[in-house]
Amino acid sequence: MSRPSFDVMVAGGGILGLATAHALVQRLPGASVAVLEKEPELATHQTGRNSGVIHSGIYYTPGSLKARLAVEGAERMVAFCAEHDIAHDRCGKLVAAVDGAELARLRDLADRAGANGVTVEELSPEGARELEPHLRCAAALHVPSTGRADFRAVAHRLADLVVEAGGSVRTGVRVTGGSPTADGWELATEDGPVSGRFLVGCAGLQSDRLARRTGSDPGARIVPFRGEYLDLVGHSADLVSGLIYPVPDPRFPFLGVHLTRGLDGHVHAGPNAVLALAREGYGRCAVSPRDLFETLAWPGTARLVGRYWRPGLGELRRSLSRRRFAQAARRLVPDLDPADFRRAPSGIRAQALDRSGALLDDFHLVDGERAVHVVNAPSPAATASLAIGEVIAERVLDRIAGR
Repeated sequence: MSRPSFDVMVAGGGILGLATAHALVQRLPGASVAVLEKEPELATHQTGRNSGVIHSGIYYTPGSLKARLAVEGAERMVAFCAEHDIAHDRCGKLVAAVDGAELARLRDLADRAGANGVTVEELSPEGARELEPHLRCAAALHVPSTGRADFRAVAHRLADLVVEAGGSVRTGVRVTGGSPTADGWELATEDGPVSGRFLVGCAGLQSDRLARRTGSDPGARIVPFRGEYLDLVGHSADLVSGLIYPVPDPRFPFLGVHLTRGLDGHVHAGPNAVLALAREGYGRCAVSPRDLFETLAWPGTARLVGRYWRPGLGELRRSLSRRRFAQAARRLVPDLDPADFRRAPSGIRAQALDRSGALLDDFHLVDGERAVHVVNAPSPAATASLAIGEVIAERVLDRIAGR
């Protein structure tokens, strides 16, 4: 039997798959590592369609993998961007309690930030307006470690480094199945078989399918949520200096509409989160019968809807009404003009949902036969990608060594 073509195959050419491949070529000098991406270009899905924010790690449960890797990953990301001359900054952000009823949640968030090792400062309304003159709030947290980065550029630089180290990055390679062999795996692709000793799945929106196709039980189903944004134009765009976020409501799974000025100077409002009818359906009318059937047939979906139907209805109303969307943004900056809001490109969040209807909150890695699959990597996955890549690489090394 011929030797497998690669020592490690990484399925998925987003920032996480590329960060994992980069960590592997550094940790396994001389080993052959291949990244297989189904699209003709790298970083076309979640990596290229997110807010571009380097998250600080204030929201996540203390002690969770998400919390640790967000804080560590943010530092790594800033250092990587500086080393490779990639556009980035640390502009900081404000998390605003718009009225007295939200003050207790704001202070709970400050406590959580401290537990995660993130420095924050509580500001009075006057102090907050020194940073964001048009913000209305009862108090705010200033989070100076939050920043912005061109994550697509980071992904492409990681791909270059993988190739420079002797690895391979192949686009247009869609994995349709996999069979175990005596030496590892033979993956079926539309362009013919690809063989390797070990498989790492970083397939994002298709992560659960890839796991099942290669004999692993992901323990969850990817349920896609479309993150809808509006652009602010005209005078309203001048009313937002940096990043303004609401205080999250712990009863609900998403952060709520916030305002972000990107590195390119454009100001976005969003995201609004609605259940998508296609895993890669970025258009509002995009429907995939297969994706929709899998979502509806999954037992956890009905339980999720039963639990969150009320906030879900609010998200849907905002999706259908630009006026309602603008109202959510105007809670933070009342002087925004609804006429200055324009539809902007959407993103799709790959959210893992278990059978009980619980949205998996932490990063979720599943071990398979000579395989590791990243089944759940929601925000802050881009921020934490370099740190997550190291964790996955260490796990692969342990598995290869039999530890």
